[in-house]
Formats: sequence, structure tokens, C-alpha cells
Amino acid sequence: MESPAAREPGGTEPPRAPAPPSAPPEPPAAPRARPRLVFRTQLAHGSPTGKIEGFTNVRELYAKIAEAFGIAPTEILFCTLNSHKVDMQKLLGGQIGLEDFIFAHVRGETKEVEVTKTEDALGLTITDNGAGYAFIKRIKEGSIINRIQAVCVGDSIEAINDHSIVGCRHYEVARMLRELPKSQPFTLRLVQPRRAFDMIGQRSRSSKGPGDAQVASGRETLRLRAGGAATLEQAPSEFEEEASQKVDDLLESYMGIRDPELASTMVETAKTTASVREFARCLDSVLGEFAFPDEFVVEVWAAIGEAKEACG
Repeated sequence: MESPAAREPGGTEPPRAPAPPSAPPEPPAAPRARPRLVFRTQLAHGSPTGKIEGFTNVRELYAKIAEAFGIAPTEILFCTLNSHKVDMQKLLGGQIGLEDFIFAHVRGETKEVEVTKTEDALGLTITDNGAGYAFIKRIKEGSIINRIQAVCVGDSIEAINDHSIVGCRHYEVARMLRELPKSQPFTLRLVQPRRAFDMIGQRSRSSKGPGDAQVASGRETLRLRAGGAATLEQAPSEFEEEASQKVDDLLESYMGIRDPELASTMVETAKTTASVREFARCLDSVLGEFAFPDEFVVEVWAAIGEAKEACG
């Protein structure tokens, strides 16, 4: 006989225990935070070390350096990486290694020189700092300019015949100099970078000395872009470095300028095109202000192809 305690009224089953509450859903993963990029900097002629961050292009970089040292951004002529010397091989271009040490070269003395153009070429290679100043990157041996001791690598060209060129790009300044008539004297107003005592008398690129910062660069770089925000990228591949060097050499040969960032942009453009015609159309689209001649575009395309074959 069944015990009354084991039976519920109406013949129903005993109630079940409530199920434990389900665990709350996992929160979505937080987006990966962009690393805080802090760079060390000094004034090339001598200063304490400052730290800068939060810039996305060259103009903002100069503003941050100027703020760190209490100077105007327009005082900065150009920057070098890991060397305080006027070394055009160390010139800051479009990329900064994450461990690079930035040296800012500021305005020094102003000087004027008179030049007579006895040949078609003056022997100057021009570049610019991306913030309004064009300056001399190379002086060809035996050239007209090479014979004028007052003109040095690193000098900013401020005016031609009292006509200010501040704000002009390097290719514009190179064109102005090419178009000057032969046998007619003209005046260059130059601003030399302020020099430390160990650099006085230096006229051209020097080798690395004991005062240079010994900084090892990693494989990541901060890419500064003229039109857009800076991006964190892997350092260029062997092919990209070789091709960019070849294009930069052609820029100097055809236009009298050096611009590693422009060369890199042209290499990137070539990587997305399948023929020289398509390459030319893309260059017109992204770099139309340069008005590259057809024969130059063909040579650039061939040089990039050679670099690709050489690097496999």
C-alpha cells in the first residue's frame, strides 16, 4: 500500500526544481587599442631630450617639436633620424622607425650669393621638408654651385632674385632654377641650419661620428602621409626599397629633386597596375601636379620592373 506522503493531490507529479540562471553572454572583445607612439627628439645643435606624440603628418610633427622646445614651427628647416649632423642620408622622409631618434635642424644664419649660370645645369639637387621649405640635398662635384664655397648641403633656399619661394615644392624650385637664363647673374638667399661647434666648417655629408645616437630600428614604421592620417606599417620589403631607390635616382636625373616618399608612392601605384599605360593614368590621377613627361614614366615603369626581377 502506497504511503500518502508519496502521492500529490490530483495525481500530479511533484514540482521540479527551477533551472539555474544561464550565464550572461560574453561581452564582445574590445577593439585592439592603437599603441601609444612616443618619439624622442632633440635640436640638432644641442638641447635636452624632449618627447613627442600625437602627430599624423610632417607639419604636425614640426609643431610638436616646436612646442617641446618653445620655438616657432617655422624655425625648423628639416629633421634627420639618429644623427645630429647635416647628413642627407639620414633625412626624415615619409617614414619613421618606432625606435628612431629625431633631430630637428633649425634656422641659422641667412646669406646671399650671386651666381652666373654658365651652363644649363647648376649642379643642385633639391628636396623639401613637406612644410614649406625647399633645401639643397646634393651638390654635384665640378658644377657651378660646387665652385661657390658659401653654398652648402642643407641650406634652405628662401628666395631667388628677391622673389620668395617659401611654400613652393621642390619640383617648382628646381624648375625655376632650370628656367633662369644663361650668362645672366642671379641671387640666391639661403638660410643655413644652425650648427653645433663640431659641425662648423662642414660643407657636405659627413660619416657617422661618436655623437650620433645609436638607435636600432625595428621592422615597424610610422608612415607619414601628405593627404591623410599617419599609419603604422611594416618596414618596406627588399623589392620596395630597391624600386624606390631606382625611382628616386630617376627623379634626380629628370627633375633635379630627391623625394623618397614620392618615389615610394610611385612604387605603390605600380604594384596595383598591369601596364605602363595604366600606370601613367594612375600617376596622372594621384600626382598630376608633377606633369611627368611620358619618357620619364616609361623609365620609371621599367626600373620598377627591373627591381622586381632582381628581388625575385
